Amino acid sequence: MKPPLVSIITINYNTPEVTGAMLQSLSLLSYPNWEVIVVDNASPQYSSAYLKKEYPFITHITSPFNVGFAGGNNIGLQFAKGDYVFLLNNDTEVTPNLVTKLVEYLQQHPQCGIACPKIKYHSLPHTIQYAGGVGLHPLTSRSYDIGYLQQDDGKYNDTRQTDLPNGAAMMIPARLLKEVGVMSELFFLYYEELDWAARFKKAGCEIHYVGTAEVYHKESVSTGKNSPFKTFYLYRNRLLYVRRNYKGGRLLVAASFFILVSTPVHIIKHVLKREWAHSKSIWKALVWNLRNNPFKESVLHSSSLTNTIQVNS
Repeated sequence: MKPPLVSIITINYNTPEVTGAMLQSLSLLSYPNWEVIVVDNASPQYSSAYLKKEYPFITHITSPFNVGFAGGNNIGLQFAKGDYVFLLNNDTEVTPNLVTKLVEYLQQHPQCGIACPKIKYHSLPHTIQYAGGVGLHPLTSRSYDIGYLQQDDGKYNDTRQTDLPNGAAMMIPARLLKEVGVMSELFFLYYEELDWAARFKKAGCEIHYVGTAEVYHKESVSTGKNSPFKTFYLYRNRLLYVRRNYKGGRLLVAASFFILVSTPVHIIKHVLKREWAHSKSIWKALVWNLRNNPFKESVLHSSSLTNTIQVNS
């Protein structure tokens, strides 16, 4: 019997060489039944469209607008045919048993809605980035990854339920998408997978870490490791997540801490370093939250682009 089809979805934004390296790494997979959907998120200079010639097995989709990480993946989900969908960053490279281990795990754990592998740094292949995640602190609304920057000595080769997924590599049973829905595109970039995970939990599903599966991550290739663009979305979306998922006293405490403590402290830190653009980004993140409804999706939504995207299958 043929194993379940896995739809691997990845997003390209201006880094087709990086995307190509990920696609090349898929030749290592031992799992025999998968498809690949590459969504080019309106790259302004370096489209990934030419990769269709080098990797004819992919379905290549070109979006007319950059709809962010959430929107790009949502476009891919519209075309996914698999029993499982595997959202995989384009700046990753796979290991042979990655897909096999995740599919087997999800088959054995029907309560699991999102399964994430162990994530290690591509440049430091023995160093862990993610081995599960600890939920957001009730005051600071910050989370942290288990195993972060630790040497991979086998300690985290386990499998278990965890608080948070990592958006670089997430496998989901496709059947659950009808109930949970796709990612909120309000986030555009960062925190969207945490908000999605919260919705999976509300639907009665669990988030699991699968340490028997591994992937290598190059991290922040598209956004830059310390850019004002990244600063804006990290700060904007941290408060947006709080507004969407906290209630009552927890919402009041977390929002107050963000507005009255975190925002001014970090603005001052960047001013002292003369990082004016970062200070401005944090202020803009606060103003955006004061002006926008946390549940109202943008007018420009991936679902509205169906008739304008270019599909090369």
